[in-house]
Amino acid sequence: MVYALASACCFGTASVIQAIAARTVKAGSGSGVDPVLLWRALRQWRYAAGLALDALGFILQIAALRSLPLYAVGASLAASLAVTALVAAWLLDARLNVAERAAVAMVCAGLAMIALASGPQGQHSGPTALAWSLLGIVLVVLLGGALAGRLTDPPRALLLGLGAGAGFGVVEVAVRLIDSGAGFRVFGNPALYALLLGGAAGFLLLTSALQRGSVTVATAGMVLAEAAGPAVVGILWLGDRPRDGLQWLAAVGFVAAVSGALALTRFGNAAAEDTRQS
Repeated sequence: MVYALASACCFGTASVIQAIAARTVKAGSGSGVDPVLLWRALRQWRYAAGLALDALGFILQIAALRSLPLYAVGASLAASLAVTALVAAWLLDARLNVAERAAVAMVCAGLAMIALASGPQGQHSGPTALAWSLLGIVLVVLLGGALAGRLTDPPRALLLGLGAGAGFGVVEVAVRLIDSGAGFRVFGNPALYALLLGGAAGFLLLTSALQRGSVTVATAGMVLAEAAGPAVVGILWLGDRPRDGLQWLAAVGFVAAVSGALALTRFGNAAAEDTRQS
């Protein structure tokens, strides 16, 4: 759980830095899947610094995924929005009102409930088709992102956010499907390529959302898809279960953590608006 929370701190801080940087560059093709935009953003030192934090967060996330159920990791990553709120309040002088302080407290309480209720990580490998299905999901995400780029807000931002969250969710599930002791056999596992492509798709869509769309709406979509999707997969196919008799506590904690995170989505927008005004 410490790894998961440290990962959330990295991702939450990176999102503020990246939101600021993404608004300072011009779009390339204007599509929701815009490699030129991502390349231009990477040349901004703030975006590169955010990406370095993302890389560290990803390493910590992998460590967490090796020992925690997917629903616990997903809720912890959703809590990165609480970190975003606190970092935005510090760097951008964005004030937390009473409701937002309560939302931060709700996230913390939800994570505490999940930590208490979490059972051991499921040991099921899932059906053989699951890894191939992840590759199919990535293709759908990329296609949906390309189509979403033709829309206007708020549908555009919501679809890009959902797509980014689905891409990052693919990464979470793929980590569980890769055998760390497989050696060179890992290159024959479609989950490895789903992990790489899912992460790339998530970054492409998220960068487009940060640059042109409503960051608040996009972030809400990303949190929902990234937290809920892997949690369902873990419970249905990978054997993730809360402790006996504490299923209700895990469910309440998950809902509380995600709901509190969604209440804090405006802080991604605060970073973008601060850049616009400057």
